[in-house]
Amino acid sequence: MRFTDSEPHSVLAAIDRFFAPADMLVSRGAIAVPQVFVSDMDSTMIEQECIDELADYAGLKPQIAAITERAMQGELDFVAALRERVALLEGLDESAIHACLDDRITPTPGARTLVATLAAMGTRTVLVTGGFHHFADPVGAMLGFDRVVGNHLEVAGGRLTGGLLGTITDSAVKAAVLREEAAGGLVSLATGDGANDIPMIAEATYGFAYRAKPKARAAANGRVDRGDLTAVLSLLGIPRADWHTD
Repeated sequence: MRFTDSEPHSVLAAIDRFFAPADMLVSRGAIAVPQVFVSDMDSTMIEQECIDELADYAGLKPQIAAITERAMQGELDFVAALRERVALLEGLDESAIHACLDDRITPTPGARTLVATLAAMGTRTVLVTGGFHHFADPVGAMLGFDRVVGNHLEVAGGRLTGGLLGTITDSAVKAAVLREEAAGGLVSLATGDGANDIPMIAEATYGFAYRAKPKARAAANGRVDRGDLTAVLSLLGIPRADWHTD
């Protein structure tokens, strides 16, 4: 469907008025297969928030999950909230991370198909997360991402110190990764669900909010409210016959 002389967000608002919740994409130009795909991990490519699940092993899940929710809603500074939550995990045995990965972390429905299909069509895929490499590296490998960007938990003597190493992957870093990967005007796709994803979503050619918090959803020109992640493929116009499951 084409709309002339209409702003994308005006069209999205009109769709919302009559059809929400819905899966939708509004683009200024003809929709094309993206050359670069950059995605958030927690609650986007996987169904969980890793730090909340890890906190359960320390008996702190309700306390940490409450901070996570407020940060995702954009009510707290992301970096300060991340450092606060990680500090609460001081002393947790590193083995809890491996147990959490094995027992708790599951791909979001459609995640494997989305990544595999785009990769088969020549799209470069990047997982960029405000979470941790301890989780993101195996998740990235499992889903077939070309590159992983995330935070590093500090470990000493087999236990978490409550600290982080190096630069924090916040909203500015996520947006910078998108700009770097899409340099030269490449068509880009981004997916995310929280406040930390807003600049990345807003800068992408196709910025998808996946079952997202209100502020992230408002920043996106693509929204998946009902379907799984294969809805992105449908909205990009990629025929089901071309989808790959691995």
